[in-house]
Amino acid sequence: MSRPLVTVMGSYVTDLAFRTDKLPAWGETYMGSSFRMGPGGKGSNQAVAAARAGARVSFISKLGRDLFGDLARKTYRDEGIETTHLLETDSPTGAASIVIDAKRGENSIVVVPGACFELTPEEVAQARELIARSAVFVTQLELSVPTVSFGLELAHSLGVPTILNPAPGCALPPTIFPHCDYVTPNETEAEIITGVHVASLADAERAVDALLARGARNAVITLGAQGALVKNATLSEHVPAFHVGDVVDTTGAGDAFNGGFAVALAEGQRIVDAARFGCAVAGLSVTRPGTAPSMPRRSEVDALLRGRC
Repeated sequence: MSRPLVTVMGSYVTDLAFRTDKLPAWGETYMGSSFRMGPGGKGSNQAVAAARAGARVSFISKLGRDLFGDLARKTYRDEGIETTHLLETDSPTGAASIVIDAKRGENSIVVVPGACFELTPEEVAQARELIARSAVFVTQLELSVPTVSFGLELAHSLGVPTILNPAPGCALPPTIFPHCDYVTPNETEAEIITGVHVASLADAERAVDALLARGARNAVITLGAQGALVKNATLSEHVPAFHVGDVVDTTGAGDAFNGGFAVALAEGQRIVDAARFGCAVAGLSVTRPGTAPSMPRRSEVDALLRGRC
C-alpha cells in the first residue's frame, strides 16, 4: 500500500534543553544537571513524528542561512522529509529555550520563531499543487496568524482535510474555524481560545462545544496523562492515554500526538481510532528525551496498539 502524503506547514527552531531540579528566580544563576541541543519547533516536530509513523511528509517553512538552519536541513534529509517548499532568508533561524524539571519531566518553554515567522501567504500559495495532492494538511501557531489562516483556507478550498493545532494558544479570528476540519488544542490552549477553564472531562467537553460552535467540524482536546477528548456532531468519546513507562520528558508530546493523528487520518482511520493512534505515539515519546529525536517508529506504535487491543 502506498504511503499517504501529509503536508505540514509550520515552524522550525533549534531546541536548547536544560534539565534542572528548580527554576531560578530573576537575577539568580542556578546550576542545571544536563544540556541537550536538537531540532525542534512544533511544525518540524510534527513532520518528523508523521514521517516516523509511516507517512510521506512534505514540510513548508522558512530557515535562516546559519548553523541552526543546517541542523534542520540535515534532520529532513535523515528523516526522508520532502523540502521543495522549505525556503531560506538572511534572518536567523529560530530557537527555543526549554527548561525541564529533572524529577517530573515537565517543561516550560520560551520560543523565538525567527526565520519561519517570515513565511508569507504569497509563498504558501506557491505550494498549491503540493497541498492539493495531500491526504491531510497540518499547521500550528508558531507562524503568523495571517499565514496560518491562508494555508488552512487554501487547503480547505482544495478539498484537503485540515488540522489546526492551535499552539501556542492565542486569540484567533472567528473566520479561521470554518476552514478547520480538526482543531487539536491542549487544556491550556483550549482555555485561551474559548475562555473555558479545563480541569476535568466535563470542562473539556464544554471547551470542545465552544470550538464546534465556532465552525470547526471536529475538536480534540489533548489532556496529557488523561489522554484526549474527541467530539463532533455525532460522537463524544474519551480516549485514554498510553502509560508505557517512566516519564522522562514531556516536551513534544503534543507534537507527537498531532503527527500520529494526522497519519492515521491520512490512512483513512476513524477520528477515535486516529486519536488512539496519536495517544500511542505521544505515550512512547515521553519515555525518552528530546522532541524530534523522541518520536517513535511505526513498528513501535503498532506493537503498542496491538498490546492495548
